Amino acid sequence: MVAIISCNSYYPLAASKWINPTLPTKASTFLTTPKYNSHKHVQCQLQNGQQKGRPFSLKECAISIILAAELITGIPSLDAYAANPPLPDLSVLISGPPIKDPGALLRYALPINNKAVREVQKPLEDISESLKIAGVKALDSVERNVRQASRALKQGKTLIISGLAEAKKDRGAELLDKLEVGMEELQRTVEDRNRDAVAPKQKELLQYIGDVEEDMVDGFPYEVPEEYKNMPLLKGRAAVDMKVKVKDNPNLEECVFRIVLDGYNAPVTAGNFVDLVQRHFYDGMEIQRVDGFVVQTGDPDGPAEGFIDPSTEKTRTIPLEIMVDGEKGPVYEATLEELGLYKAQTKLPFNAFGTMAMAREEFENNSASSQIFWLLKESELTPSNANILDGRYAVFGYVTENEDFLADVKVGDVIESIKLVSGLDNLVNPSYKIAG
Repeated sequence: MVAIISCNSYYPLAASKWINPTLPTKASTFLTTPKYNSHKHVQCQLQNGQQKGRPFSLKECAISIILAAELITGIPSLDAYAANPPLPDLSVLISGPPIKDPGALLRYALPINNKAVREVQKPLEDISESLKIAGVKALDSVERNVRQASRALKQGKTLIISGLAEAKKDRGAELLDKLEVGMEELQRTVEDRNRDAVAPKQKELLQYIGDVEEDMVDGFPYEVPEEYKNMPLLKGRAAVDMKVKVKDNPNLEECVFRIVLDGYNAPVTAGNFVDLVQRHFYDGMEIQRVDGFVVQTGDPDGPAEGFIDPSTEKTRTIPLEIMVDGEKGPVYEATLEELGLYKAQTKLPFNAFGTMAMAREEFENNSASSQIFWLLKESELTPSNANILDGRYAVFGYVTENEDFLADVKVGDVIESIKLVSGLDNLVNPSYKIAG
């Protein structure tokens, strides 16, 4: 019997087995293989009712750092870095409490500056930490979180509404009313000592918060540089569902991964991907690399390692695109290390399990085309800007539903389809509409 497991729950997984990574045989490339607003309930299908999650041991997490260095440099160990290490020492890697939740990362990545709404958001997010306390004792902490959020909403509601885009004020005010009612319901849930009902209600309330924050964005906040403005661009957010057929896993039949794409911080990168999705480029393609560190696909059949644009009969490539916190627009064509921005914070960090980014050639920043990867890692050991990926590879989205199941995907599993479920109106210059 097949059990339908909700993606909103947490299930303990067996740790992934780490294997020695090898660089691809097709050219000297890193991660180039030899491949939001919806409330839809996405599911994975499990055989025999087995439960899944993804704990990794400290040893495996430490190995992931070494694997990452090998993947980028092709050097089989960290010894070569001893004289001039490009990374902070390990004590820096382990310090700091990185945000791991993809939904929270996406909320903080929005181009808004409204302190009042953040003061409501933070205690609601902190409920996740409160729920780590065993038993109903957790509810005492949850109650404090809810009261803090309710107080912040009451005190800051006027400021939140003033921060909404003019055309979206009515919708935003309606969402705030729903949020207020929802927090009262959550308070009653806590008073009834119904621990199991807390997390689903928290998710609902944070969805309201995210929607309100998106309604604060009034148009696209900057101009894309002239040399890229005619490329497919995603000027806003979009969401896709990627359905993967798992071939040889007795515990998992298929899974649908919800992915939120962030065009506010990576319009060229996200636009390129959405354009390929609309061309059905990835439909029927196999997963091409799984090594305990990444899941990767996007290398088409034939000698080409990227998408051949039929209108030009050439490989379409896109520039490296990285948004730095505090900047109005992304930086292009250079890594943050090359720019000397060693302490800069990326708006879309490699913090969450299922961070989605573009693969590219190791020594060519502007060589990304169609190959994509999802990161499998524990972020406590590699917090934002203290790892070897942030500022070097273009992140453009996060898996927000079923990300844990990425650890079960294997080479040869098939992407049955990737379908856009929202945000098509944010895509400009869509090349998929051009004949041929």
